[in-house]
Amino acid sequence: MKQIHLIAPSGASLDTRSPLAGIEWLQKQGIEVLNAACVDRVEQRFAGTDAERLAEINQLANLSPEIPVVAMRGGYGLHRLLPDIQWDAIAKAIKSGLQICGHSDFTVFQLGLLAKTGAVTLAGPMLNFDFACQGEQGEGVAPNTFMWTHFQKAIHERKLDYTIKANQAFLKNSAAGQASGMLWGGNLTVLAGLVGTPYLPSKEQTQGGILFLEDVNEHPYRIERMLMQLLDAGILANQSAILLGGFSAYRLYDNDRGYTLDSAIEAIRKRLPDSIPILTGLPFGHQAEKLTLPVGAQAHIQYDGSGFTIQSHW
Repeated sequence: MKQIHLIAPSGASLDTRSPLAGIEWLQKQGIEVLNAACVDRVEQRFAGTDAERLAEINQLANLSPEIPVVAMRGGYGLHRLLPDIQWDAIAKAIKSGLQICGHSDFTVFQLGLLAKTGAVTLAGPMLNFDFACQGEQGEGVAPNTFMWTHFQKAIHERKLDYTIKANQAFLKNSAAGQASGMLWGGNLTVLAGLVGTPYLPSKEQTQGGILFLEDVNEHPYRIERMLMQLLDAGILANQSAILLGGFSAYRLYDNDRGYTLDSAIEAIRKRLPDSIPILTGLPFGHQAEKLTLPVGAQAHIQYDGSGFTIQSHW
């Protein structure tokens, strides 16, 4: 990997330090960072005007397929752009080899592209949080070695093969099993916000899929409410497996009286058939240690009460 092309399609940087630190770290790895000026754009809370950010997204169709694309950060802002994105042109570039990576608010682009074209993108690291040595993770936090190793593997080998060792508390009787299907998902809040829109992959597309979810700054009752929405919309029961990543940066209160994230997950589990496993511990989300996951690719999982293995090649 000799170059990375940056885009800033969502929120403006929360500070000036993070993007510069991320760019500097990448440069120290011998990587030339293209379109670095995008990190300086500010329009209200967004990383530029709608027109600027839309033009940058649509320009992806004209990029060299050998240069990976990485989003600066999430936040909010991509949903505004969805009606005017040139989906087919970008999908054609991806078919030619272009790889586009991000998470958080970037989920809205990834699912929109999947719904419209079936094209595969990468749910993985972004500049500010993941590559900045003194970025949004906090002062003096170096980029995570696990994250960097798996990002490079995804870019160079287009392959995912990893075993998660974690007790599976929501797997009935710790039953062993396996599932294959399209890997899809991302940020739960963003995904739930797409229900009822043309930018969420259809039930036909996601039939028997492997759905992965994560979120940040959301109390467990909010997580449960959004999962209930997906349940009532028929999305959860349409999957062959559900993988839960990180749900971080929330606090519990006295009036929760023992209600936790586990309580929320259990409320969903008992409303799903036992044949659909809910597996926890996926290293993905608003956290330093994260896999890079191919959104829209076929994947296979094997699981039991002690963890699961996830494999994909795209």
